[in-house]
Parts: sequence; C-alpha cells; structure tokens
Amino acid sequence: MSDRYDVITMGRIGVDLYPLQTGLPLSRVETFGKFLGGSPSNVAVAAARLGRRTAVVTRTGRDPFGTYLHEQLREFGVDDRWVTPVEAYPTPVTFCELFPPDDFPLYFYRQPKAPDLEIHPAELDLAAIRAARVFWATGTGLCAEPSRSATLAALAARDRSGITVLDLDWRPMFWDPARDADPGPLYRRALALATVAVGNVDECEIATGEREPYAAARALLDAGAELAVVKQGPEGVLAVHRDGTATRVPALPVEVVNGLGAGDAFGGALCHGLLAGWPTGRVMRYANAAGALVAARLACSSAMPFPHEIEVALREDEKRPRRGEHATNEESRA
Repeated sequence: MSDRYDVITMGRIGVDLYPLQTGLPLSRVETFGKFLGGSPSNVAVAAARLGRRTAVVTRTGRDPFGTYLHEQLREFGVDDRWVTPVEAYPTPVTFCELFPPDDFPLYFYRQPKAPDLEIHPAELDLAAIRAARVFWATGTGLCAEPSRSATLAALAARDRSGITVLDLDWRPMFWDPARDADPGPLYRRALALATVAVGNVDECEIATGEREPYAAARALLDAGAELAVVKQGPEGVLAVHRDGTATRVPALPVEVVNGLGAGDAFGGALCHGLLAGWPTGRVMRYANAAGALVAARLACSSAMPFPHEIEVALREDEKRPRRGEHATNEESRA
C-alpha cells in the first residue's frame, strides 16, 4: 500500500501542564505551560518530526481540551482521524513537578476513567494497523477494558508482521490491584504478539520478573520479541537481538531540565532508525541522542527534536571519549 503509515501508535493522550518554575512543589507553582501529552501520542509526534507519516489511535473527551489535542496533533503532522470523542469522560490532565536532575513526580487526573481506555476492538481500523510499517502499543493499554481487548486485538491483527512494538509503559496508578494483582501474564500475552519490546528495568521486572538488564532482555526474547531494548537512564541502553547480538550504548551527557519526555523521543527515533534499516548500534545511539535533547528541554511533544538537531548532538558526542559501549557480533559504530 503506497499510502500506508510509517508509524501508528495506540493508547494514552492528554494535556500536560508543566510548571514554568523549577524546584517548587505544585502548591507553590503559579504558572504552567500547556502541552499535548501521553506517551504513545508523543512517540507519534517524535516520529513525525523525523519525517515519518504517523497517526495515533486514541480517544479524548468532547470538551475544549479534546479540541486542543486535535489541533496540536495536526500542527505536529500527526493524523488524528482515529482520535474520537467520548461523551462520558473528560480529557485527562497531567501535572508534574520539576526537581532536576532526576525527580519529576507526576499527578494524573484520569477519573472516573480516561477516554483513551474506551478504545473498543470493533472500532479499530485493523486493515490500516496491519499495513503500517510500525505499530506501537503500550502496557498501559492493557490496564482496563475495553482498551485491553482492543490492544490485544490490534497486536493479533499484525500477526507479528513488520515492526510491532510493545512499550512496557508500566504506570501502577492506572491498574486495579484487586483485579490485576499480577499484570505479568497480560504483559506476556502482548509480548507474544510483538517483535520489539521496549522498557526500563522497573518495567521489565513487572513484565518478566527480571531486573538485571541482560536477564531482562533474555526474558523479553523468551516471551516472543525479536529485539529487546532495556533502557537504563544514565547507564545508557542495552539492545539484545534474538540472533545473539548484544549492544550496549552509553547515555549522552546532558543537563536535565525535565526527564519525562526523553523516553518518548527515544521511541520515535527508535521507530525511525528501525524503518531506515540501520544497524542496532546506530539506532540506539540515534535514539539516545533524541532522548537526551528532550531531557534538556521543558516540554515533551513540542520539544521533540528534528533530524539536524540529533545529528549535531551525535557529532558532539563523537568528540567525547567513549566509555561503556560494548557490542557482540556486530559493528558497534554505524
């Protein structure tokens, strides 16, 4: 299909309200910036910034914030045709506090229920999802019905074709512990339908029971993924392929302003690099650079980098002494 999408993501969307003052608790913050938010929506924005044709499958409230999110998606070049309103629930709002370099508490307002959890299997455009070169689903999509069934149906429709990504995206506050005391089996059902798994060590532990990066990567591969990407924050990223190739790439040094959007920038750049067919080492370095750039900025969606910015960051990184990078059975430098 000549008109198929490069990347379709599915899941959370909302309005992020970030303090324009750093180092203060919310009780003392007086001014905020308003931004499009929600991890899979940000991933679609990040990939669009890199020249990819993207769309997101999600839902908003039928309210002014929902209108704002449609406007933002279009402005960022993300197709919003599968972003539909839910009459019963308001568009979610998320606040954060900024305590750089590593403390960014989040406060989610998604009650009584977030519209993006009202995605129904029967409403999915499965033909478009099957045809997309990359489909990106999240663990958050598994936390409640009907989103859970819709996420699994979309993954199953892919039949492990193309690049099918499960972002582990563990947000414990979205899950009902009385209903899902152990989310691991649900994660493993989704992993069996994915070709790429992405998560940090905390998320890997929830999904697989393993926290040590290499053990976690092997567990993700055993669950079904062809490529396991374990993000380790300041320690960089580990990528392990089913063929035995293992690549560890160090993080780029950066003065962190807001670390919340770095993972989404990493995700969009990961999609871009995989679509380009680059060696794993080059993909991971490119994605790391994208994440570092966003971590040094206040916003998430509007902070997603353009290609020339990532290339500049990579050139600057090439000038630094390289430590901690290791690759097996593969050129570590693209």
